[in-house]
Amino acid sequence: ISTNALMEQLRLKYQQKPWSETLKLVHFCMDKPLQRPVSNAPDGLLLSCMEKIQRTLNAKSLFSVMNRLESLSKQKGLSAHVSPSGTACYITSNMFYIEVQLEKDGNVIDVKLAHLGEAPVQLFLFGRMKNYDAFGKILEDLSNLYQIPGNSKMKAKGYFALQALERDLHTMSLVDRTQDVNRVTEVLHGKVGHLVPRTGGTLTNIEFYISPYQVLEAELNPGSQVCGTKAVVTVEGTDTLHKLPLSPLLVDSQAGEDGNPAFLPLTDELSMDLPAFFVLKFYQPIPMSLSNIEEIQRLTGMFSLILRLRIQITGLKVAPLYELIVQSTLKEKCSEDLSTHKSCFFVSLPDCPKHCYFINKGSEKSDLAGASVSKIPFSHPKCVPGVIEILRHQVVYNTLISSCVSDKHINEDDSELLYFEVLPHKNTSFSVFFLHPVKENLACVIIDVITSREVQCHLHLNPQDPTLNSSDDFIARAVKRCMSVPVVMRAIFRNAAKVKADS
Repeated sequence: ISTNALMEQLRLKYQQKPWSETLKLVHFCMDKPLQRPVSNAPDGLLLSCMEKIQRTLNAKSLFSVMNRLESLSKQKGLSAHVSPSGTACYITSNMFYIEVQLEKDGNVIDVKLAHLGEAPVQLFLFGRMKNYDAFGKILEDLSNLYQIPGNSKMKAKGYFALQALERDLHTMSLVDRTQDVNRVTEVLHGKVGHLVPRTGGTLTNIEFYISPYQVLEAELNPGSQVCGTKAVVTVEGTDTLHKLPLSPLLVDSQAGEDGNPAFLPLTDELSMDLPAFFVLKFYQPIPMSLSNIEEIQRLTGMFSLILRLRIQITGLKVAPLYELIVQSTLKEKCSEDLSTHKSCFFVSLPDCPKHCYFINKGSEKSDLAGASVSKIPFSHPKCVPGVIEILRHQVVYNTLISSCVSDKHINEDDSELLYFEVLPHKNTSFSVFFLHPVKENLACVIIDVITSREVQCHLHLNPQDPTLNSSDDFIARAVKRCMSVPVVMRAIFRNAAKVKADS
């Protein structure tokens, strides 16, 4: 049958139907949740189109808002019920429920969330803005809190363990904290970074590093939502048992003799073996060296001591660390899909010739190898401060390397170029080679990231070459101030130019 004949048959079939019935049919079809992945369903294309239509439609009336909430709930695997009055929608599971109160015109009056055995709390995110995407994310996160093998009682124990962890993290965040401490100081120096407690369906998150340029951007734009590297804290189910605390293990925020909080022993009364573990989950995977991954796994005690076995268990793919950093940076900086095999990048700075950076990605051997880590499992709150310090150390190192990466891998003009090669050295140090501004010999700066707060630098020149008027201490201070290799190299060349002009 031809397309025109088919359309004519459809038109004749439904031309006698009132529009209200057609509208009900459309709502019914949009209301049906997906029972399997769209890609595998024969009617997947139609269902996908209906989902897009539903997201695009601006639900204003009471009827349309209720339909949207019911459909969204079913998509997330939850039940939805409308009150007899027709002005309240109850979204429920075995472990929690959400109550959405609406006015007759479809405007939201109030949204409340209650976990099993807890008093209801308000959810402010949905409100009058009716952000369905954000509301759907809340429903998804709430459901994931209870994705633990076992019955409702076991799932509730997992939730109690998460509550105990959150209280201990909050207590740890108060250790050595002064009243006038600001957010940036907490992020860079706090034992658990800047901690934002769980509210409603929004998980606890920890901000543990922020770059100098992000700090400057926040200062220049008061009220802006500039944030650094963050992780969310949650609990996940697993097929092995782990002893998790069901009650807080910290009684106060005072540090012990070694400067670390003193925890209560993990007794049978305070803990339970559960098919779950706690997780620090990152918004974007973080490239990490194998030595840092090994140190984190030693702290958490979650996996075997054999490195290769650990890599298999966690599903991590080993690759040269610099290649992973370049891939991650390009993904963040570029809207278009650039080849991750590029190693040459052009960086433009004000009042300076354009820089060309060649990044030698090294090999998969020893400390030059790494893996992209998306989450870190653990079972005891005491290991979190140590893990945060390792993460800060790695992110500072990644920040310096990524400062040499740009979306420009082709020189589009014939302007003067300064050439640099970035080469991995050992552990968390690297070398930047360049031509001496006066002589035809190579010069080198070695940057060694000792910790997230300590950086050592050494400038190496041919003994016969003129000084560049940049001491090791000057270069180290410049690195810590900007965390940008191109900006530091510009400062070195400016000091050299002054020496050349004076001579």
